[in-house]
Parts: sequence; structure tokens; C-alpha cells
Amino acid sequence: MSDNKLAKRGLGRGLSALMADMDLDGSPAAAPVRDRTLVPIEQITANPDQPRRSFDPEALEELAASLKQRGILQPLIVRPHPDDKALFQIVAGERRWRAAQMAQLHEIPVIIREMTDTEVLEVAIIENIQRADLNAIEEAASFRQLMDRFGHTQERLAEALNKSRSHIANLLRLLTLPEQVQDMVKSGKLSAGHARALITAPNAPQLAMKIAEKGLSVRETEEMVRNQAQPSDAKARKASRHTEKDADTRALEADLSAHLKMRVDISHVGTEGGHITITYRELDQLDQLCQLLGGQG
Repeated sequence: MSDNKLAKRGLGRGLSALMADMDLDGSPAAAPVRDRTLVPIEQITANPDQPRRSFDPEALEELAASLKQRGILQPLIVRPHPDDKALFQIVAGERRWRAAQMAQLHEIPVIIREMTDTEVLEVAIIENIQRADLNAIEEAASFRQLMDRFGHTQERLAEALNKSRSHIANLLRLLTLPEQVQDMVKSGKLSAGHARALITAPNAPQLAMKIAEKGLSVRETEEMVRNQAQPSDAKARKASRHTEKDADTRALEADLSAHLKMRVDISHVGTEGGHITITYRELDQLDQLCQLLGGQG
């Protein structure tokens, strides 16, 4: 895919450069041979702003053993070091660089690109999303960082990363969960499916502990959240029956329900205001509602 096509989508040049130079799925790079250069390993340095801080030692050892036998098939992406022109700074490929040091390689194939600090950070985040074994919360945080720092929309991210927009939207919702629940996802005590079921639960941390202790499945978790919500729904329906609504309010409820394709309940108390309750049945409807409220519908 050409840089021009990517530029038309509004993506940053850092992403364009990375995708033009390497296959993010892990296969050897398809960049022209003339762009590849062998550089002494001591002239290459890591990027101090690299978002990824931890590297699995066992995985690095396995990669180092492979590099000893086969060498580095996929060049690193580097840029001239901003403070020392005799050195190069890694843009993408720090894991291979670390493994190459363990394998005691003397030279590394690289592709040199001129990039700003902002572009380097953007590429590093995207590489981590595509390559690293991220948990759902880490992946969601990466999406949020790309959107907040670089102005990417969910649609642009979905197209560039070859993911569905609903996948990105569902992961971003996990960031609304209490920190305790997010930590359980990070540690592997809860799956992303469990966490999604808890998004609407008012007592998510307590339910999360119960799920982990009992080893509940995602379906069992969804059922538990639904059962907890039913009593409050019944109370709301009972209270609404005791509050007589005028014809205009009922007509407005009907119009909104027809437009949103969701049940809408309006509780209006004289001049004191009131509230609107919108009931959705599934996450796709919540996604649609969020788009409408955000002006994207």
C-alpha cells in the first residue's frame, strides 16, 4: 500500500513509513534491498521513550538462538540519533536488537528513516499493538494513546490495524472499568469477555472477585450481571406505574424509542427537571448510542 493512500486516510507519516517498510504480521520485510544497510551493533541504541518496558527473558533467549542459526531476516527500522550522528536510534525492532546482543552478532541489517520524535512514538505504539502479546487493557490503552496524542479516530485505527471498529470500541470501553478490575485483566485473572460483561455493573470489583474465585465462564458472568440488574429494573417499572405520565411525555417516549430502536423512559417532575433512561439489549446498541451522542451517527 502506498504512502499516498495512507496519507489520504489522514494517518501519520510515521505509520506510513513503518507499514511501507515492514510486514507487521511478522514476515520478512519487503523493502527494496538498496534500503537495507549493515550497521555495527554498538552503533545502535534503544529509544528511551519506547512504550514497551518489559521483554520476556525466555522469549528473548529463544529468539537469540534462532538468530545465531539464521541471522536477522527482517531489518530493524532506525533513524539517525538526534544527539549523536555517529549512532542510530531504534524506531522498530528493539526485541530483535536485544536478542542480537545475546546472540553476540556484530552487525545488524537496518533500514534508515528520517523521523521526528512524535512519529517515532506513533510507530512504536503501533508496532506494540501489532506484535506484542498485549492484554486487552494494554491494547485499549494503546488505542486511547493513539487517539488522544495523534488524533486518530476509531475508523482510521480499524482500517490501519486491520481490526473491526467494534473491536476497538469494545476494548476502549474496558478503560471505563474500575482500576481493580482492569488490574485483574492485566494479570490474567479475568478475560476481556468477563470484563466486557462487567462494564454496566455498579459493583464490578465485587463481581470480578466472585468470578475469579468461582471460575465462572463469560456466559455465566453475563447471566449473573443480568440477574443483579433485574431487581432494580423491577423497582423502576413499579415506580413508573405510580407516576402518571401525560400524553405529551408518552408520545415523546414513543418517538425517541422509534428513532433509537431502544426503550426510552422519561421521568419528568414539574419544573424540577427529571431524567431519561435508555435501555439497550446488547453492546452493539450501546456502541450505536455512543456514536449518536458523540455526533458520529
